[in-house]
Amino acid sequence: MFLEFTYIGQSKHEEMDFNITDAVNYHYDKFPPKNINYSGLIKEIINATDALARFDQMLKNLHNNEILLAPLRNQEAVISSRIEGTISTMDEILQYEADDNGDNSNVRSDVIETILYQRALKNAQSALEDGYSLSTSFIKQMHQQLLSLGRGATKAPGAFKTEQNYLADKIKKKIQFVPISPEKLNDGLEKLFQYLSESNDPALIKTALMHLEFEALHPFQDGNGRIGRMLITLFLWKEGVLSQPHFYISGFLEENNDLYIDTMRQVSEKENWEDWIRFFLTAVENQAIRNLEIAENIKTLYEQMKNEFTELLSSKWGLTTLDFVFTNPIFRNNKFTSTSGIPPATAASITKKLLEAEYLVQKQEPSGRRPALYSFEPLMRIVRV
Repeated sequence: MFLEFTYIGQSKHEEMDFNITDAVNYHYDKFPPKNINYSGLIKEIINATDALARFDQMLKNLHNNEILLAPLRNQEAVISSRIEGTISTMDEILQYEADDNGDNSNVRSDVIETILYQRALKNAQSALEDGYSLSTSFIKQMHQQLLSLGRGATKAPGAFKTEQNYLADKIKKKIQFVPISPEKLNDGLEKLFQYLSESNDPALIKTALMHLEFEALHPFQDGNGRIGRMLITLFLWKEGVLSQPHFYISGFLEENNDLYIDTMRQVSEKENWEDWIRFFLTAVENQAIRNLEIAENIKTLYEQMKNEFTELLSSKWGLTTLDFVFTNPIFRNNKFTSTSGIPPATAASITKKLLEAEYLVQKQEPSGRRPALYSFEPLMRIVRV
């Protein structure tokens, strides 16, 4: 697996430990590519477009699409961060949100970094919906939020690189790819944004080339992979492929990580643009199908639980409770009452009934002034990754 590696602040001895002999260098003066054979990609374009359209339609049909978006966004945060070596679980992320009081002292740094990914993505989606446009300043703002806490806070949040960075296999001590030099970065970014605004290429082709070029530019000291994957969903929405900026692709990329990285390298090494585009379109199709399956499973569970909650709770708060546990499947009762508007005594009674019926599992006992922690396991079994 590739891991991001930079020589900034490291000793000459460490630099010499890494073999750069077979490294692939950035494809200077080759972007955007010319003479791509689009006719050979028609099948993949159609399949990816169709799969995305079916997923998008599912989101449109829900009365509260946050029921789907919250777990999918959390999955994306966990997986995209995991690709970069940041290991956390869905349960940890949701527990952090249940306890979010600004105190990070006892929280693992990996969890903090994954939470920052989730929040940076959500904020970027909201900003675009409010009318902001993709630009270098927009990307810098995303990056600043992504690296605002934890280990990333020492890696120039919101600032483009000023020294050469590298992609390396740290186990083999080999540098695999040398991104564009800092001196050429502004020109490279200008060409990228000019291509995105002026090209008449199909939207999915532009998205594929945007992701590849951003990763090849590697404009930041750290966090490039995560920002690059965020840009996929944001750009698909800007281009009108999606009705909302919500599509998450990291699952397929993680499962095919070696091919993902190697196919990108082949572009710089051999100008093999079409194989990269084909891989990307296949990734979009497969992930859209997978996301749709998860969404359908969540929707089916929601409809099933709607009937069962109504019968079990016999309360005007039944649907409110249902929506809450679907968007906050790990929670404490204080958050349940504060965000749902349900009176505390009623919320406690509802929680007791759901526990007795085994819809909820108690993950932590109450302690002092801290309420017990609960998990809505029917949903968690679907969304854990």
